[in-house]
Amino acid sequence: MSDIYQDKTGDAVEKQFTLSVLTEDLPGLLNNVTIIFTRRKLNIDMINVSSSEVPGVSRYTIVLTTTREQVEKVVKQIRKHIDVLGAFVYEEDEIHYQEIALYKVPTRIFMGGVNVEKIIRANNARILVIEQDYILIEKTGHKEDTQKLYDILEPYGIMEFVRSGRVAVSKSKRKTEQFLEELENSNTHSLSINGQNK
Repeated sequence: MSDIYQDKTGDAVEKQFTLSVLTEDLPGLLNNVTIIFTRRKLNIDMINVSSSEVPGVSRYTIVLTTTREQVEKVVKQIRKHIDVLGAFVYEEDEIHYQEIALYKVPTRIFMGGVNVEKIIRANNARILVIEQDYILIEKTGHKEDTQKLYDILEPYGIMEFVRSGRVAVSKSKRKTEQFLEELENSNTHSLSINGQNK
C-alpha cells in the first residue's frame, strides 16, 4: 500500500476507502455510527450491515471518499464507541468486494429484435424473473460493471434500477473470531466477545 497521499501541490488527495466495523448486535448502533460521519460532514457513498461469522456480532461495511487523514480520524472515533469491537480501514487493493444490481426492463424489448440474452451473457448477468410486462435482471460485480450494463440497457427503457451497498472481506488471513479472541484477552478494550463487561 502506498504511503503517498498528497498530489504534487502538497494537497491531501481524496480517494475511496472501505471501512469494516465489527459491533455487538444491538439496536440503535447504526445511528450511533453514522452520526460520527455527519458531525465531520463526510458523505457515506455506501453502507451495508450484515451478520458476521461470529454469533452476536454484526459487520458494517462503509464506503466513503475522503483523505487518508480524515478516514483515520473517523476510524479512531468509531473505535471509541463502547459497543464497537473493531474498526478497520482498507483501500481497494486490500479487499475482495462485490455489489449487486437489479434491472427491471420491459418484456417488449424481446419483441423488438434486441438480443437481450446475448447482452446478459456478455455481461455475466442473469435473468431472475420473466413476467408479462417486465424482465428482472441481476448483475453482481464492481460498480463499473453494474454501471456498464445499466448504460447498455438504458436506451431500451429501464423501468426500475437498484444497486446494493458493497459487501467486502479483507485479504488478511486472520479470522474475525481470532481477532475477537485477541481483543478479549487484551487490556485495551472493556468488552468481551459475548458483550459482557470484564
